[in-house]
Amino acid sequence: MRWAAVGTLLLAAVARGQVPTPAAASPPRRVLTLEEAVRTAAVNQPQLRQARASTQAASARADESRAPLLPQLTGSGSYQRLTQNFVSRPGSLPSGVTSGGGSSWATANYWSYGATLSQLVWDFGQTPGRWRAAEASAESQRESERATGQQVLLGARTAYFAARAARDLVGVARETLANQEAHLRQIQGFVEVGTRPEIDLAQARTDRANAQVQLINAENGYETAKAQLNQAMGIEGPTDYEIADDTLPTVEGEDQSLDVLLGEALRARPELAALDRQVRAQEATLGAVRGGYLPTLGVSTGISEAGPALDATVWNWNATATLTWNLFQGGLTRAQAQEAQANLDGATAQLASQRQQVRLEVEQARLAVRAAKSALGAAGEALVNARERLRLAEGRYQAGSGSVIELGDAQVALTTASAQRVQADYNVASARAQLLKALGRSG
Repeated sequence: MRWAAVGTLLLAAVARGQVPTPAAASPPRRVLTLEEAVRTAAVNQPQLRQARASTQAASARADESRAPLLPQLTGSGSYQRLTQNFVSRPGSLPSGVTSGGGSSWATANYWSYGATLSQLVWDFGQTPGRWRAAEASAESQRESERATGQQVLLGARTAYFAARAARDLVGVARETLANQEAHLRQIQGFVEVGTRPEIDLAQARTDRANAQVQLINAENGYETAKAQLNQAMGIEGPTDYEIADDTLPTVEGEDQSLDVLLGEALRARPELAALDRQVRAQEATLGAVRGGYLPTLGVSTGISEAGPALDATVWNWNATATLTWNLFQGGLTRAQAQEAQANLDGATAQLASQRQQVRLEVEQARLAVRAAKSALGAAGEALVNARERLRLAEGRYQAGSGSVIELGDAQVALTTASAQRVQADYNVASARAQLLKALGRSG
């Protein structure tokens, strides 16, 4: 009976709002991992879809350029309703045969149909050269697609690490706010008993307000970073997820010399392979253009039937060999050859420039990894010392030997050191992502 009465009283108190009911637990937010972000970018990023479409178009152009090398079969058919008035033309009839009779509007049917098979025999490399150039261009585009994939991978990883850093900065801001609120409660108690002046309380309230502003800005920065991550992944959707605490492991060979890493990069970078194929394409194009100085030989054969009615046609067959030689085109072929040579020189120079760029990227990434790892250790040590400084400042203030300014400076130092540690973590992860891309690795 006693427990029943207690239960009745508790229910009544809850109904009156005197006893708070436990808040309904919100469902846990989805956690996005680095692997999932990279996989999503590989599937949805519009840049990759565009690169794939360009590769398919380049392959189709290669097939188009091969078509003239294969036999060409053409069929035709026609029907005419025409008058039969005969008119001779000088040189078209034997001597003494002239047109006769009058003109008439009488008409008759005329049917004609046939097929022609033709084949290019030789054109001194013009058509084969264009085919080889198109194939090399298609291979170049495939390598460019691979380079786009690596760039998308780098963008997704970098955006993920930026979002993770923004999440950690939210944690730093929350910790700072919690410390400032604890300081405010402590200082308010000291002021109430008269052991501390009112100015300390005003300073504590200001510090807490500033910490609240920092937390608001950090939370906004986290949401913005996740929106940028969505863009890097190529998706349109909400940012109602959390970032997992994922990072990149040590890159194999990241501490090796520049010459070793550069050799790997020169062999693996798709940008270099794409430009090398472009050089080959320009070489093939130059050979094809120079073939225009020489003749072209082709053969064809055809069969046809014609007559006034479908059941009254007469068939004919023909075979033709054609030798075509453009003896003079106003300097067209020479100008085209000069253009092709200039394009080849430009592609060769671009390849050399890209090799220098790869060397620079490898060197920068290697040095960035080294510096980031060193800075990470220093940032960790600074964070430990800043926490100890704040602990000592809090003890001195409680003992009455420290000032509120000393306490505030110690809190600022801790917040700064925590933010530096977050930045150092981000720098290590992003530098390793840059090194993977510079070496031409996917992961």
